[in-house]
Amino acid sequence: MQHTRLVQDPELLRRLLRARDRIDAAPEESWPVRRLARVSGVSEAHFARSFRDAFGTPPHRYLLTRRLALAVALLRETDLSVTDVAFASGWSSLGTFSRTFRDVVGDSPSAVRLRERAARDTRAVVPYCFSMAANRPALKIAVLEKRRRAARGSRSLTEQDASPDR
Repeated sequence: MQHTRLVQDPELLRRLLRARDRIDAAPEESWPVRRLARVSGVSEAHFARSFRDAFGTPPHRYLLTRRLALAVALLRETDLSVTDVAFASGWSSLGTFSRTFRDVVGDSPSAVRLRERAARDTRAVVPYCFSMAANRPALKIAVLEKRRRAARGSRSLTEQDASPDR
């Protein structure tokens, strides 16, 4: 209960918002916890814990959602290649970008580009802020945990297929 009280400290919230605003302004940059803690003027552990308590998600996961939102916008609005979109949105590896994008968004970057461009005309009647909120990637669990769960699910299906009663 102690850090719940600390997060409600207006000064700490202001500092955390400053760090979150930095991420929002430049999600393509490298934002390790050490750098964000320095921006906030608190220790790394205190920053990570307080950020999660204040915004409901750890700093790295928040950064991933912002990078994915930037990638979707670049895919929709530009003719950059998927590789260029990956690097422009902050990833240093095309493979990591593609895998994370597919895990979180549920489709490949190329498929999302086609779908987003096809839906562009219908978005003209929806306010931009609503559209962005509705299309924000759902990153409620860690990507690695999502992969583990998918692997367990596919293993259990394989084991069922091998069972003698079938």
